[in-house]
Amino acid sequence: MEEKFNRLIIIPVAAVLFLMIGYQYVCPADSNTCYFKSDEKGLFQRYSSRYDLRDLDRHVDFDIRGDDVIVFLHIQKTGGTTFGRHLVKNIQLEQPCDCMPGQRKCTCHRPGKAESWLFSRFSTGWSCGLHADWTELTNCVPMVMNKRDKKNANFYYITMLRDPVSRYLSEWKHVQRGATWKTALHMCDGRLPTQDELPACYSGEDWTGVTLADFMNCPSNLANNRQVRMLADLSLVGCYNMSFMSELERGRVLLASAKANLRNMAFYGLTEFQRKTQYLFERTFGLRFIQAFTQINSTRAASVGISEKVRWRIEGLNALDVELYEYAKELFLRRYQYSRQRQHQEERLRRRQESNCFDCSQSSGSVP
Repeated sequence: MEEKFNRLIIIPVAAVLFLMIGYQYVCPADSNTCYFKSDEKGLFQRYSSRYDLRDLDRHVDFDIRGDDVIVFLHIQKTGGTTFGRHLVKNIQLEQPCDCMPGQRKCTCHRPGKAESWLFSRFSTGWSCGLHADWTELTNCVPMVMNKRDKKNANFYYITMLRDPVSRYLSEWKHVQRGATWKTALHMCDGRLPTQDELPACYSGEDWTGVTLADFMNCPSNLANNRQVRMLADLSLVGCYNMSFMSELERGRVLLASAKANLRNMAFYGLTEFQRKTQYLFERTFGLRFIQAFTQINSTRAASVGISEKVRWRIEGLNALDVELYEYAKELFLRRYQYSRQRQHQEERLRRRQESNCFDCSQSSGSVP
């Protein structure tokens, strides 16, 4: 009798433990997102305290024949050159971009029209300035493109981000080899920054041979928090006028603006997730790449050995970028997860419809 009683107790307890384990698997304790069946079609509803459906579902009905234009915001040392080449050389198109040997720019026209569907370094060149940021592009691109094509276009902004420490080290190595980007305009609110607002970190033509210590010690170094600055609306903080508001308030406004602009972009990718970046771009725009993206981890930044103390210093100098990247990474992975689930749902629905059509045809064929 006692043995039977024990079995009666063990069964419901085991069932409860199984449900708890299963719930923890689907809804881990550190996650604010869960998935539940919502209807007979097996579609899942997503519940999140931080993101709504518009943040996750980034599908764009991109009309390459119409008035749509992809605008690539190229942040230095984020893998933008590689991604930019994918855009002009690696997309399956009815009318591929015309890339002549020896020329830096390709002609990316709509089928049957002498109009560009892509605004980027490798298509239109630096038409709004060298490595133009969000503030410059959003004010310049509509004017340039609408004047060129004599029409009002729809602009879809995209960009690439990278781990801030790796990006910073990569920029240092690039500058150490002689890069300057000193022809960049930094246009904001209709004017260029003054020399007092944006003093140079070096005298002479470039900063060749600069040590990492000297690179970090320049307070006006645009490498610091570059990703936040290039994605934020700089007019909100008085452009490059550091006396417009306190440093703390400036950082808060810039970070909030960068997060909002990034979230509202049609698409962004992460250098550390090449295949996921490819997948999300294809799902977003309905375009397909010819060759798969490859993950290259043997970069110059990866070969730089730094101490924990130096890493902390770089993270401190790029505290805004670190927070932005963590935000971007979480949202990126959630978008990927959401898109994969949507794809699986679509495939199941298609197979079900195909099965129903087959059953219907069989039934109609059997009627005498």
